[in-house]
Amino acid sequence: MRPDEPCPCGTGDQYQRCCLPLHVGERHAETAEELMRSRYSAYAAERSDYIWATWHPRTRSAEPVSGSGPEWFGLEIIDVVDGQPGDDTGEVEFRAYYRENQRTGTLHERSRFAVRARRWFYLDGEAFG
Repeated sequence: MRPDEPCPCGTGDQYQRCCLPLHVGERHAETAEELMRSRYSAYAAERSDYIWATWHPRTRSAEPVSGSGPEWFGLEIIDVVDGQPGDDTGEVEFRAYYRENQRTGTLHERSRFAVRARRWFYLDGEAFG
C-alpha cells in the first residue's frame, strides 16, 4: 500500500496521515474506534506485526500470524460504546467487506477493547451470522 493512497479504514484521509503513523509506532490510537480502524487497515495492508502488537496479551496468540488473507475492501462502523480517552473499555460493532477466491463476504463483529499501560488493545470479538 502506498502512503499517498486513501486509507483503507474509511476516514477519507491518506494512509500516511491516518493509520500509517500507528502502524509504524509513531503514535498510539486515542480511542477504541481508532484502534479498530487501524487494525482493519493493518489487515488490508498485511501488517500482521501491528495486529499482533495491538492484541491484548491475555487473549492473543503466542506469535504473530503471518501470510496473506482475503482482500479487504470496505469498512462500516455500526455502533461505538465508550472507548473514548479516559475510558478503560470500549466496544465497536462493524462490518468489514472482503474478497477471497473470487467471492465476496462480510465479517460482522462486535469487538471489545481495553486500556492497558495507557494504550488501547483489542480483547476479543463476537461475530454475527
